[in-house]
Amino acid sequence: GGADEPLVLKGSLEILTLAGSLSPDGAHLHMSLADSEGRVTGGHVAAGCVVRTTAEVLLALLPEWAFTREPDPATTYPELAVRPASS
Repeated sequence: GGADEPLVLKGSLEILTLAGSLSPDGAHLHMSLADSEGRVTGGHVAAGCVVRTTAEVLLALLPEWAFTREPDPATTYPELAVRPASS
């Protein structure tokens, strides 16, 4: 299970990984961060994250595909749905 509230991390942290999806319905991103002693923390990216200097992010556009979020009948969570884009 996940945490009920976002964890606020402060200090000099380095982004190790950032992965997920962006769509008109919103973002769903996961990140792992390391502190200056090599401890790693990871999880969902929450609104309000601040980058201290630079984050180099490569986005891949996939115009042939439509990315939406739809409620999963079993969990009720908005889950990623990927379908061919309408022409």
